[in-house]
Amino acid sequence: MRRAVCPGSFDPVTNGHLDIIGRASRLFDEVIVGVLMNQAKQGLFTVEERIEMLREVTSSYDNVRVESFRGLLVDFCRAQRASVLIKGLRAVSDFDYELQMAQMNIGLAGVETLFMPTNPLYSFLSSSLVKDVAKWGGDISSHVPDVVREQLRARLTPGQPG
Repeated sequence: MRRAVCPGSFDPVTNGHLDIIGRASRLFDEVIVGVLMNQAKQGLFTVEERIEMLREVTSSYDNVRVESFRGLLVDFCRAQRASVLIKGLRAVSDFDYELQMAQMNIGLAGVETLFMPTNPLYSFLSSSLVKDVAKWGGDISSHVPDVVREQLRARLTPGQPG
């Protein structure tokens, strides 16, 4: 079985992430979306909330599942019996960092990295930018799935629960 891991923090998941996940799902028998649990970073959403949103927005893909992990990504890949990582690249600046990580991962555990160029529609898009625009009441409807937009509105609007 050809199995790949698509890792990230997904805080929150964007349409750019979904584009990469969807394209990867056509190339591999199974794609595991790995949600990083990083205690050093305080996310807007808990890991559980991110997993729930990801499961909802990837439910149309029969071969995609969502799991969380902490520690080394290559250890997660071993545990999942996946030998390929899928990474989306928005710009050359992404490549510089991701190439170093890819070289480390191949050296540590023989895990290959497949770089996928982001759809030009999403080349500027990041979770941080989406959160910032949402915080100030900007329209993010073309950048995130509806469920994510609603969760962001609830989380960032003063006086709302959450």
